[in-house]
Amino acid sequence: MSKPTRAQQRVLDFIQAEVHAGRPIPTLREIAAQFGFRSHRAAACHLEALKRKGLIESEPGKARSLRVISPLAKLRSRILDIPLFGSIPAGFAREREPEAEGCVSVDIESIGFRPTRNTFALRVTGDSMIGRHILDGDVVVLEHGPEPRHGDIVAALIDGESTLKTFLRRNGKPYLKAENEKYPDLLPAQELMIQGVFKALIRRAKE
Repeated sequence: MSKPTRAQQRVLDFIQAEVHAGRPIPTLREIAAQFGFRSHRAAACHLEALKRKGLIESEPGKARSLRVISPLAKLRSRILDIPLFGSIPAGFAREREPEAEGCVSVDIESIGFRPTRNTFALRVTGDSMIGRHILDGDVVVLEHGPEPRHGDIVAALIDGESTLKTFLRRNGKPYLKAENEKYPDLLPAQELMIQGVFKALIRRAKE
């Protein structure tokens, strides 16, 4: 972004002050009155210069649509919302129905992959995955659809109960392994359905 002149900076500061105070975006008439410009055209010239320098933007033909652009805007990756479907036990498997709890907003660059319509998140309860650095209260981001590989962390439905574990195979047969010696391996008696493969971890600092 190009650096504004002193006069342009004053206009920019005025717009920001009005927004931060909770007032509507100033019009050309209000900007002209604030700085004693003789015409609206003088105010418009300052705004056009600020637009060319990438400091503000507006929607054509729409009143009060000015928006100040953060200097960090070009460095910010795209933010996407991922649906959060309740919790999943990282302990003993538990019967549960998915409960839409809301969503988590993520920066694509931060999580290291581009979410799809099959991406979802679950809140972790329990300590069976501490060996893979997944703790109680963490949010795991998973992708529904891909076949898990040996050693992948998965959200799974095993004999009707859901759990978060490591997917492994023994003698060609799949089973789920806890990453905490307090918990046993889980071998399906009838059904093992992979609901999602682990993609990212979100952890919030505890107060």
